[in-house]
Amino acid sequence: MGQTIIEKIVSRNVGHAVRPGDIVTVNVDRVMIHDIFIPFVAEKFEEMGFKKLWDPDKVVLIYDHLVPASQVDDTRHFHVGNAFTEKYGMKHVHRSDGICHQLMTEALYVKPGNIVFGTDSHTTTYGCVGAFSSGIGYTEMASILGTGTMWIKVPQTIKVVIEGKLPSNVTSKDIILTLIGDLRADGATYQALEFSGDTVKNMSVASRMTMSNMAIEAGAKCALFTPDEKTAEYCQIELTDAERSLVGDSDAEYVRTIHYNAEDFVPVLACPSQVDNIHPVSELIGTSIDQVFIGSCTNGRLEDLQRAAAVLKGKKVAPFTKLIVTPASRKIYEQALADGTLLTLAEAGAMITHPSCGLCCGRTGGILTDGERVVATNNRNFLGRMGTSKVEIFLASPVTAAACAVAGKIVVPEVQ
Repeated sequence: MGQTIIEKIVSRNVGHAVRPGDIVTVNVDRVMIHDIFIPFVAEKFEEMGFKKLWDPDKVVLIYDHLVPASQVDDTRHFHVGNAFTEKYGMKHVHRSDGICHQLMTEALYVKPGNIVFGTDSHTTTYGCVGAFSSGIGYTEMASILGTGTMWIKVPQTIKVVIEGKLPSNVTSKDIILTLIGDLRADGATYQALEFSGDTVKNMSVASRMTMSNMAIEAGAKCALFTPDEKTAEYCQIELTDAERSLVGDSDAEYVRTIHYNAEDFVPVLACPSQVDNIHPVSELIGTSIDQVFIGSCTNGRLEDLQRAAAVLKGKKVAPFTKLIVTPASRKIYEQALADGTLLTLAEAGAMITHPSCGLCCGRTGGILTDGERVVATNNRNFLGRMGTSKVEIFLASPVTAAACAVAGKIVVPEVQ
């Protein structure tokens, strides 16, 4: 019997073949702690009686949700994080370099075949390079910091096959939103999503990141792409035979297989206030909006900013509509500055912020109030996420978001 990608990764880690449902203890390759959780991780770590980290080189601390501080208590998180870092000799700390999920792959902390855990649900993002990555709570994280191990139940796998060429106004964000709408918010609970097909092969690593990032919105434990030459270039490695073999076998057992023709995808929106409330943009044409947000760990990468800039070039953001753009990392900010992308966005009327989670988590400027609507490129549109509980949040691709910013209302993007 063949194996899925997740079964291969776990089998190699534990040293024997595993099947879905097996409960095993894995050796963790890397962990990520973000600023919101560091006080709770630190407290629990010492409560458990640990005296040292299992491997300081494998622990990454990233300040991203709370920078710059927007509430009085935020600075406590920084002080606790700094003290923990100094006490236990942590080597990898990012205080204003960007969003945790962008940095974990961009800074080369994660490689194909790795097993990685983080204190944020969107840790599933690292599946874009063929790693098993998943979010955990602060108690589990504290345990890993002391032991270097974590128990898991090997998940079943849903295979998603996408073939063909995407329409010019459709992005990987539209694909993952469509899939979430089809699966629903609980349709992949504690299962792995495995993506394949020539459409997927032709995607950039950045586009794959968008899809693995949002897998959790269908309840998935992880989302995996087979490592290829694009992965190797992004990770700055030569793929080993073991890494190249991280592909689902033809005789592997899948709980379900879903097929899509790329040509059938259309621009879509996740409508208030659930991520699986998916509708074609064409059904909402003319809906007025107050604000557009382009950024987050879902869609704050260079290609996202470039595609938004292509829509906005030579145009202006509609009167009484705000456009906030937040690059996902300092490196992306610098690249977008160097190639003129930020200038195009600024000339169109965008407000460009420092790299951070920003408005996605309702922080650092841009929150809205009762009755206002925002079209945003992030991953969640729950009540109260970007202001009051009466703010309406529509999730979209950067292409759709940029087109809406120009129109001041929801429109179908036209891309040549």
